[in-house]
Amino acid sequence: VGENRPHFIDCTMEREERMNLEVNGKTIEINEQGFLCDLENWSEDVCKELARRDNIELFVDHWELIWYFREYYQQNQSNPTMHTVVRTLGHKGDRFHDQKAYEKHIYKLFPQDAVHEVCKLAGLPMPPPDT
Repeated sequence: VGENRPHFIDCTMEREERMNLEVNGKTIEINEQGFLCDLENWSEDVCKELARRDNIELFVDHWELIWYFREYYQQNQSNPTMHTVVRTLGHKGDRFHDQKAYEKHIYKLFPQDAVHEVCKLAGLPMPPPDT
């Protein structure tokens, strides 16, 4: 993800608790929550497979968030919070007249812990609780 940032997350659990994804003939190791063990293994195809496993059909709005999270991480070496996402993206475009409407839209796209799910799909480390 970046030269100065660690690109491995904690996958020190027992070998049996790790899982593998097969994407384009390559084995990608993930932890039991579905996060990449090596952040450098991320690709759009890996993202699509993670989304498929979580029963999420990706559309343009999903990809906008995924790419925003990746860019934010590259610039800040941390995951964005929901507050940051809403303040940054909630005022762009004509579809949302206020940030609260945009936040509701995000939770419709990712009903189960939006920040956690987007971080996973974006190939980023697991965020701390309540972000």
